[in-house]
Amino acid sequence: MKLATLCYVRHQGKTLMIHRIKKEYDIHKGKWNGLGGKFETGETPEECARREILEESGLTATNLSLKGLLTFPAFANDEDWYAFVFVVDQFEGEIISSPEGEIKWIEDEKLTELELWEGDRYFLPWLNQSGFFSGKFIYKDGNFIGHQVEFYD
Repeated sequence: MKLATLCYVRHQGKTLMIHRIKKEYDIHKGKWNGLGGKFETGETPEECARREILEESGLTATNLSLKGLLTFPAFANDEDWYAFVFVVDQFEGEIISSPEGEIKWIEDEKLTELELWEGDRYFLPWLNQSGFFSGKFIYKDGNFIGHQVEFYD
């Protein structure tokens, strides 16, 4: 089982996205993602989110909002992945060159036009809703099979 964060830094109608093109053996290679990554030993979801945002973008998140939890059964190497999904609307610092890929501000209405994991097209609009979501996204050999979701107030 893997625990991870997925973070969407937002500012003035745009979201900071990373085009995963720099690492040779990246399961996300060629895709656009929010920032984030795997937990380190002893980290809380918030600590992981802040660390990953800083490492990948150079920005320090000053306001995190936990929006959801995503479950990806048998996603990579037949391991279950659980991703805590955050929206960040306040941050400090300057954007750096990321070791993971190309960082770019994307207009919110154009996010779903990017080369994304198919499931992202479902949950990205949920970031704008109030409350919390819990989604299960099933992939087989990198292909989207389906999803389930529950919403909470």
